[in-house]
Amino acid sequence: MTSSPTAALSEAGVSIWLDDLSRERIASGDLARLIAERDVVGVTTNPTIFAGALAKGERYAAQVHELAAAGADVDTAVFEITTDDVRDAADVFRPVYDRSNGFDGRVSIEVSPALARDTAGTIAEAKTLWAKVDRPNAMIKIPATAEGLDAITEAIGSGISVNVTLIFSLDRYRQVIAAYLAGLEQAKAAGIDLSTIHSVASFFVSRVDTEIDKRLESIGTDEALALKSKAGIANARLAYELFEQEFGGERAAALLASGANRQRPLWASTGVKDPSLPDTLYVTELVAPGVVNTMPEKTLEATFDHGVIVGDTVTGAYAQAGTVLDALAGVGVDYDDVTLLLEKEGVDKFIVSWNELLDTVRGALEAAR
Repeated sequence: MTSSPTAALSEAGVSIWLDDLSRERIASGDLARLIAERDVVGVTTNPTIFAGALAKGERYAAQVHELAAAGADVDTAVFEITTDDVRDAADVFRPVYDRSNGFDGRVSIEVSPALARDTAGTIAEAKTLWAKVDRPNAMIKIPATAEGLDAITEAIGSGISVNVTLIFSLDRYRQVIAAYLAGLEQAKAAGIDLSTIHSVASFFVSRVDTEIDKRLESIGTDEALALKSKAGIANARLAYELFEQEFGGERAAALLASGANRQRPLWASTGVKDPSLPDTLYVTELVAPGVVNTMPEKTLEATFDHGVIVGDTVTGAYAQAGTVLDALAGVGVDYDDVTLLLEKEGVDKFIVSWNELLDTVRGALEAAR
């Protein structure tokens, strides 16, 4: 018998990754506790997470003083601080990485969001971050913008494990998978061991509901209102169907036969934004073999406390999910407009957080000097 809902989730094939990281969490032993007690097997970070950690983290003071004394500028300081945290977290997760043959025990760090529309800049920073962290269980996060696709291919082709972030639409997800497969083909041609390259594709969930529900409320008909809070889960379920189709095809089969790994779907933005919804909604309704669910701590604790895991809630629901998207179009919700807007907003929000991070570190350096 399983001892907790998070253990049941793991047994159902879902890897639980924490959507948070701080030096306090690492140094205090809290990260190790979550591995032991909450079945956490990975971590994702983003500019917002680092901005929050730096703003209230006394454990960064000594390093900030050292960087200030060395005359480091703000960009160098941020680079050193964040890569140190990711390296240390990767070491905490190394036993998980080893026992899972590299599938889990992963810690993600993102290229600067200011590079989201800069292919060459993204490639250069991805390679720099990978070399600096210097841990096989790191992942470099690259946004799934149009400009990010070639960067994904180049990074994978260079042997770098990649977490593709900010995916909202099925069409863009299809392009992300193609970029991954192209990268594997390049890596194979270069003689790189394909089994060492891992990737996840981060498909955002709750943000889809937030935007679409706002539009449904504006439409205001009974038919429209009946569709509230259904789009995010339907979209993610259809993404999993696409994952099964693409990695069951001939192109992927040839690479898998050469030792390559499937690019696993990752459910991101799984904290519930609407307080009227069950707080474990984007966990219990998206259970499927071989996926990752990256959760904020609040969602993780809710799942551990009262999540009801009944097994696979995805693969038998494709027709129903397609019906939801068709019904949304029928009441006047433009899916393409929603997903393009969410991608733009996602990049913009991370740029704001990145600038907040730079401002926090700049202030700390000036105070230290």
